[in-house]
Amino acid sequence: MKKIILSAFLLIGLAFSAQSQDISKNALGLRLGSNDGFGGEISYQRGLSKNNRLELDLGWRNSKDIGATKLVGLYQWIWEIDRGFNWYAGVGGGLGSWSYDKGGVSENGTILLAAGDIGIEYKFSEAPIQLSLDLRPEFYLNNSNSNKYRDQNFGPDIALGVRYCF
Repeated sequence: MKKIILSAFLLIGLAFSAQSQDISKNALGLRLGSNDGFGGEISYQRGLSKNNRLELDLGWRNSKDIGATKLVGLYQWIWEIDRGFNWYAGVGGGLGSWSYDKGGVSENGTILLAAGDIGIEYKFSEAPIQLSLDLRPEFYLNNSNSNKYRDQNFGPDIALGVRYCF
């Protein structure tokens, strides 16, 4: 057990001491994923320092019965794995609106959300393109009066991002 705990502390220390490459000052593109239906987001990243950035995503979701739009902001930390290949983690929040329409039952409302983010990315050295794959668990507070939808307060969002760096 001592070896496992020691190994975990060494890995965490190594991750936080790793040097990051310079990240792009700006990146703009799309983040395409799934969270109760296929959805997309217009994604903007702004580099704040050598290994930190802010990401803003304006998105929409559409499944058979539920539609939603949301704006999410995340603060991210970036660590280099290899040249051009990074991993990142972040935290943030957002707000949005949703609507439900099925079988004569129609509802709509607003949501507040808290989000985490963990992913990997690759920035091509030959072209100003960045590809990413991430998982963003989202925790919702919504104003639904329906017992059926009031309890749906978690959504794991997995997405592929493609951004132009400048």
